[in-house]
Amino acid sequence: MGAETKIEWADHTWNPWIGCQKVGAPCDFCYAEELMDVRYGRVVWGPHGERVRTSDATWANLRKWNAAAERAGVRRLVFSLSLGDIWDNKVPPEWRRDAFDEARKCPNLIMLYLSKRIGNAVEMAREAGGLPPNAALGSTFGDQADYDRDRLKLFDAARELGALFTFGSFEPLLGPVILDRFAPDWIIVGGESGKNARPMDLDWARSLKRQSAELGRVFNFKQVGGRGKDKGGHTLDGETYFDRPKVAA
Repeated sequence: MGAETKIEWADHTWNPWIGCQKVGAPCDFCYAEELMDVRYGRVVWGPHGERVRTSDATWANLRKWNAAAERAGVRRLVFSLSLGDIWDNKVPPEWRRDAFDEARKCPNLIMLYLSKRIGNAVEMAREAGGLPPNAALGSTFGDQADYDRDRLKLFDAARELGALFTFGSFEPLLGPVILDRFAPDWIIVGGESGKNARPMDLDWARSLKRQSAELGRVFNFKQVGGRGKDKGGHTLDGETYFDRPKVAA
């Protein structure tokens, strides 16, 4: 549940717990449900399922990564959670407090908290003793309706909680999106993959790339997506577009 990651926009993936339930169209063909519930039977997904806290060894990874980053004189990015949701209502509040306490002890790591429930962030973070000072807040946007509903929630939560920066995961990208001045600092774009993958029009991704440049946002094109083994790779029009937010070491 914690390791080096193949995700370009992070150095590590950390899951202090696993389990979730679907809350919108981007969740329809959830890879984590397929992996943890259907394939491995580690947890029961859905509104009547459980959340499972991961092992002490998984939790201890944060301090190991922090020590390695300190030795290297860098700050490394940790995606949390890939197999759950930090602002999930069904997660025991003490787990979130414990996870935040661990993050506070690791100043050489930047915690990337991605959620489909960004509206819960302010209340739950305060309940957990406040957002760690080394944390960034992210929200998933599948289409224009998602963006219009949640962009201000993300913007306001980041301001109220003192997040380092904001990021938006437009993956799976299910329709065109017009950004505005409240757009996240970091725009991650990708198509859906898997046996039920819904198609992504590359013009939607090209538009977000152009808009990101106009707004001065970081742009990451993660993947074309698709159903086959060759999902089109991680480039847009033959080029890789990726940069990281400028955060002091």
